[in-house]
Amino acid sequence: MVTTAVTAVAGAVPPPPKGKAVTVASTLPPTLTRRHLLVAGATASALRTAAASAAPPKFAEIPDSGGVKALDLREGSGEVPADGDQVAIHYYGRLAAKQGWRFDSTYDHKDETGDPMPFVFTIGSGKVIPGIEAAVKSMRVGGLRRVIIPPSQGYQNTSQEPIPPNFFDRQRLFTTIFNPTRLANGEGSTLGTLIFDIELINIRQRS
Repeated sequence: MVTTAVTAVAGAVPPPPKGKAVTVASTLPPTLTRRHLLVAGATASALRTAAASAAPPKFAEIPDSGGVKALDLREGSGEVPADGDQVAIHYYGRLAAKQGWRFDSTYDHKDETGDPMPFVFTIGSGKVIPGIEAAVKSMRVGGLRRVIIPPSQGYQNTSQEPIPPNFFDRQRLFTTIFNPTRLANGEGSTLGTLIFDIELINIRQRS
């Protein structure tokens, strides 16, 4: 279950802008009557109320995903991948249990020319955590999606991809998720919750 705290950490939507206080001089200019000020004040108040009550976009559960929730930040216009397709994605991976600590990003993985290297995998191979597969399978090429992945669809062992290449990031990630003391205390439902921003770059090979 995705809690309010996890959604807050995901930070998908900034809060609506707050209205600025306006200081009015005690002596009004001759062209500005008190009636004008009352009308203007009522209008500003109504706008602030509307902004505050406007519901931000909500994460929606992906069907048959085991509880993965998604928020599309940019709709893609390309093809939708299927089982057996080889796909390339960029991602930012964060851990909700560490206040949204970013444990890995493909934009930090550079090739010999200094360009970021996408993460390439085959859908349905079982090598990647299920939450990422579920998210990518329902995206179009060119899309950008933020997903909240519950522990059951995240890392079940330390060999599942994507794996942070940095040893210290990898150690911190897995010692948090698989912390035996906290798991024994019943915290397993929150320790492994992941937040990923995923961009589907292309489908490299069709099945």
